[in-house]
Amino acid sequence: MASKLVLITVFVFDLIAFSLAVVAEQRRSTATIQPDSDDNYNYCVYDSDSATGLGIGAFLFLMVSQILIMVASRCFCCGKALSPSGSRAWAVILFITCWLFFLVAELCLFAGSVRNAYHTKYRTIFVENPPSCQTLRKGVFGAGAAFIFLTAIVSEFYYVCYSRARETFPAYGGQTGVGMGTYK
Repeated sequence: MASKLVLITVFVFDLIAFSLAVVAEQRRSTATIQPDSDDNYNYCVYDSDSATGLGIGAFLFLMVSQILIMVASRCFCCGKALSPSGSRAWAVILFITCWLFFLVAELCLFAGSVRNAYHTKYRTIFVENPPSCQTLRKGVFGAGAAFIFLTAIVSEFYYVCYSRARETFPAYGGQTGVGMGTYK
């Protein structure tokens, strides 16, 4: 049977990662163009950069969650063989899906954090067009949060199917030689 401690721990880490990603989406950096009256320049002023730290936190919590599932299931490839059953087939499908969702979520969180931390340093003269105050596009951390949610669901199902397939494997209890005891 699947370890309830592993399932609860992974759920808590995924929930924290999801929450951090949602908050990071809400606190993305924004920029305003400010004139500098002394030098006749326009420049970009960015607000708080808290979304970067929140995105990295979500990245790390999701990574720890994935590591826990893979260690608990021996990354699907190590350990004793699984019984040929529907649970093993589902475990294979969910293992691949879990890794795909995980990679997409991590890419969204990492790219969002890096892009959110980038602040342009351009200044332009009043006569010219205003500077390009580049900020993170809306929805990057939101996409990361969505894929965290999908990763959480799929990884939990993967672990349950893996545990079920591991338990139902018939242990070989016979002898390794040919029994010749009755032939004297």
